[in-house]
Amino acid sequence: MIPFILVVEDEDALSTLLQYNLDKEGYDVVVASDGEEALTLASERLPDLIVLDWMLPKVSGIEVCRRLRQRTESRNVPIIMLTARSEESDRIRGLDTGADDYVVKPFAMSELSARIRAVLRRIRPGLAEDRVAIGDLIMDRVAHRVKRQGKEIHLGPTEFRLLDYLMQHPGRVFSREQLLDAVWGSDVYVEARTVDVHIGRLRKALNRDDVLSDPIRTVRSAGYSLDMDS
Repeated sequence: MIPFILVVEDEDALSTLLQYNLDKEGYDVVVASDGEEALTLASERLPDLIVLDWMLPKVSGIEVCRRLRQRTESRNVPIIMLTARSEESDRIRGLDTGADDYVVKPFAMSELSARIRAVLRRIRPGLAEDRVAIGDLIMDRVAHRVKRQGKEIHLGPTEFRLLDYLMQHPGRVFSREQLLDAVWGSDVYVEARTVDVHIGRLRKALNRDDVLSDPIRTVRSAGYSLDMDS
């Protein structure tokens, strides 16, 4: 899957430069020239990463960042802020608002490209792959399908997101609270025990009525992990 990047920049020359270079690197790029347009585009199609200028017409970059972090669907979208403000207090303010990284103008395109790759690797591992395979389990994110040993597994939307997150971090143990934040969002109130219910449904679907081994490991007093070797 080609990562979709939303570039929000009101300087025509810079936005053209960014779009040209990011297109050349293989990203799917859309440009917004003000904060309102950025919020609209992000709601119509969720980006995999946003390059966001601080100083924008209509709605500032800081306010765009704040609103995106308030929305459940976009709260985890990586955001790299661009700004001419180099003071430490401004950098802290940008990061506190929810930005994942901060690049000061003027900058080299190679630096921004490296920051984008680093943020995507850190926050969205496996993003470049639309098909992820772990053991006998295959997930196709584009087709929204899961197969195990070649047979399709039917999952509800929450179970699909839960499995997707676990497959991004095989072997890593996540607490209920961590899974709630990652799958449901921290601004949505859901009881921690709800995770157990959805893990149970996911297990039942993946195990096909106990015919296959259980790929989800329960770690007592710690949480759950996906371990295809267990």
